[in-house]
Amino acid sequence: MSYFTLSLTLIFVLIPLVLSKTFNLGLGKDTMIATVRSIIQLLAVGYVLKFVFDSNSLIYIFLMVTLMIVAATHNAQKKGAAIQGITSKVAATLVFVEVLTQSILIGFDITPATAQYIIPISGMVIGNSMVLSILFLNRFTAEVESHQDQTELILSLGGTPKQAIHRQLIQSIKASMIPTIESQKTVGLVQLPGMMSGQIIAGADPIQAVQFQLLIMFLLLTTAAVTSISLGFLSYPTLFNRRMQIVKS
Repeated sequence: MSYFTLSLTLIFVLIPLVLSKTFNLGLGKDTMIATVRSIIQLLAVGYVLKFVFDSNSLIYIFLMVTLMIVAATHNAQKKGAAIQGITSKVAATLVFVEVLTQSILIGFDITPATAQYIIPISGMVIGNSMVLSILFLNRFTAEVESHQDQTELILSLGGTPKQAIHRQLIQSIKASMIPTIESQKTVGLVQLPGMMSGQIIAGADPIQAVQFQLLIMFLLLTTAAVTSISLGFLSYPTLFNRRMQIVKS
């Protein structure tokens, strides 16, 4: 694709701008900012990745993955501001998920330990883990707030913090995992995933593209489960003080 051809794709930006203006949606400014930022960020990342892939240095790979985790943590922690130490909890969860998945991929020789594989897969894992963290924190904070009286009742009857918060915790974990599970039920029928489509457009054999896509899908299932459960069990204890009383937010 040439830069001229790429410029023609701005038609797909013009359409929502016109619709926003026509129906007074007030999204014109945000759409323009999102477009400009995406162009700058992706082009910058493209040149950085070219340099990293050419060098294939473990130091640069580590720095790229660290940058992803820091950015994802900064974005996700905003949704759990009421939870004490949420930044470190989100960061610990993202690091654990990344180490776990890469250890399996490289340890079992599923993918090579090269920048070409580690960085794109890490980006998908960390990005998905970030979204799962946001979904979980949104639901968990809402559940805790809406069921605070019930939680306090269980505590007053001698229940432990884990017993008092169990229902809200489980419901939040399930709710955050459902989108990942449901999307995989219809994959190939309703949509062709991005990685698979990209490989096919690039000229790869469709069967090989399917194999790589299955790898990513299974990987994201683990990411969804480990992220939600890890963040949940790291978060709930901080909602209570040493006297096993719920901390007022």
